[in-house]
Amino acid sequence: MSISDIPLRKKLALSLFSRYKAAEAKIHRLNYILWECTLRCNLSCLHCGSDCKKDSSVCDMPAKDFFGALDSITDILEPNNTMIVLTGGEALLRKDIEQIGRQLYIRGFPWGIVTNGMMLNETKIASLLNSGLRSITVSLDGFENSHNWLRNNPKSFSNAVNGIKILAKTPDIAFDVVTCVNRKNYGQLNEFKEALIEWGVSRWRIFTVFPIGRAAEHKELQLEPREFKLLFDFIASTRKEGRINLNYGCEGYLGNYEMEVRDNMFFCRAGISVASILADGSISACPNLRDNFIQGNIYRDNLRDVWENRYGIFRDRRWTKTGICADCKSYKYCQGNGMHLRNDKNGELLFCHLKRIEEGERIINEKCEAVETV
Repeated sequence: MSISDIPLRKKLALSLFSRYKAAEAKIHRLNYILWECTLRCNLSCLHCGSDCKKDSSVCDMPAKDFFGALDSITDILEPNNTMIVLTGGEALLRKDIEQIGRQLYIRGFPWGIVTNGMMLNETKIASLLNSGLRSITVSLDGFENSHNWLRNNPKSFSNAVNGIKILAKTPDIAFDVVTCVNRKNYGQLNEFKEALIEWGVSRWRIFTVFPIGRAAEHKELQLEPREFKLLFDFIASTRKEGRINLNYGCEGYLGNYEMEVRDNMFFCRAGISVASILADGSISACPNLRDNFIQGNIYRDNLRDVWENRYGIFRDRRWTKTGICADCKSYKYCQGNGMHLRNDKNGELLFCHLKRIEEGERIINEKCEAVETV
């Protein structure tokens, strides 16, 4: 598939969707809140954007502090239609995770967690379900060698797979597997897909690494342009097979791959319908956004006031039309890519999906032309 040769019908759909995004930004109805409930982690992953450790210098936020902030915004949202997701670090390291879940359930919020799977077993899963857990995302980054290399732990693969197999047999829980594609596991994707299907996984999500946190120090985590382009061909063909629901992550406008590699068109909802509370109380739009993107702190600011009045940087993104975005013909569809892909210091774009795929496509075409010439 050519990334730039977009059919007229898809261009019309993209234009209509741009209007929809503008309307959503104006309304900014909050319906998704991520709570970075701990920076402690039982792994030390090479790509960690938060640089989490076993013993974090930032203490876990007391649950009462989070609920105090949450209760301050109940008049501007509908609890039953607002998802609360507990992230980390590793959220399951909190000993009060079930109590937190029950309080969310009592308040009417559906809730879920993102986990590395190290602590998932039948007892823990049953306990979480009894506390009202609705969804769970488990990280699994390829087969044993690839996964354990990325996660820096020899038991991480077996523990995560064991948890996934239990979840696949557990009714009344929505779960998906998320995979960080890198140069170690790229060549295993088709075989890995078959394994996931065999284990009972019906929903799979893929993302690629962006250069922040520890990931900036490991170049082998970044796919080469040719691999990057072919990854989207793999996702598109897998979706057409219909055997597993595979989506590329929410990051990045993808040109002609839009509507082919995920269920929805690209829309960075950070600060538009998504907010986050970080471990130190900082109020952001998603946990990957720190420093200059912080909008306040629950220990000195009212979360309702912050959401209503301080998220202009996310809702009017014309400021992103600089650098390589300044004269890009796709800007009206992209609006500067995902906010987490922008430099915290000056706002410049760190990574453009469109240009990386275009480069990969050029390399592939040049190679094909060279073969034909020979």
